[in-house]
Amino acid sequence: VLSVFAVNFAFTYPYYTLDFFVEESILSAIIMLVVAVSTSTLNSRIRDQENLRAESEKERMRGNLLRAISHDLRTPLTSIYGSSSTLISKKDALSEEQQLKLLGEIQEDSEWLIRMVENLLAVTRIDGAKVKVVKTPIVLDELIDSVLMKFSKKHPNQKVITQIPADFVDIPMDSILIEQVLLNFLENAVFHAKGMTELKLSVSLAGDKAIFEVADNGCGIPEEILDKIFTGCYKKSAAPIDGTRSNMGIGISVCAAIIKAHGSEIFVENRKGGGAVFRFSLARGCDDEQ
Repeated sequence: VLSVFAVNFAFTYPYYTLDFFVEESILSAIIMLVVAVSTSTLNSRIRDQENLRAESEKERMRGNLLRAISHDLRTPLTSIYGSSSTLISKKDALSEEQQLKLLGEIQEDSEWLIRMVENLLAVTRIDGAKVKVVKTPIVLDELIDSVLMKFSKKHPNQKVITQIPADFVDIPMDSILIEQVLLNFLENAVFHAKGMTELKLSVSLAGDKAIFEVADNGCGIPEEILDKIFTGCYKKSAAPIDGTRSNMGIGISVCAAIIKAHGSEIFVENRKGGGAVFRFSLARGCDDEQ
């Protein structure tokens, strides 16, 4: 193309020499090379900056998580130590009712620590560049049944209203992690939704998405932490007034990481009639491993 252009140009403007076209061609090639190198360098720098920001954000979230863990583990461990020490040192002076009360407190704190360990194990499964979320098709009915069974073992007196599609539905996911998300949502409602009389777990279909919701009609979430609840970096009081464990930040931030690893996001909002609703979606179609 350049040669044809040069011949035509030469006939039109005969006073230009062949050296002119050669020099112009070389200059154009040099300019294109400089532009290509500059663009490549710029793109490389942008990628490096994005990687640095991602690593910085990852370290910040890890630091927040570790601070939250150290804060939340201290209370149950202190309680277990105090109750067990009292049983050992004052067993003969305690009535059977007092002993059972202390043992019950040890059991309660131990169960809370188990839930915390489950959260941390969930984090280790999705943390690190070499760990991948492996999705396999899971039947929705079986997933919900498993969640409800595990939840009822821990909270036999708490009724959960369920609403799921009547049709057969299977969804690609890591079922262990998604179960952990739904259990965290349900348990957080039990622990934190004061005044709750209704707890609902629902799944609806919208196009190629399955939308999961856990809703309660309790006290709702304070506005000052609503937009920070998924980061786990908001300030929490030293001890909840009602004596419940302040484990919401860790559990919810873990949930957000799990759903992000599945290629989606978590949303939360306070309901107009009272209470809160947590919502996330999963793609129904088969896709590649994340």
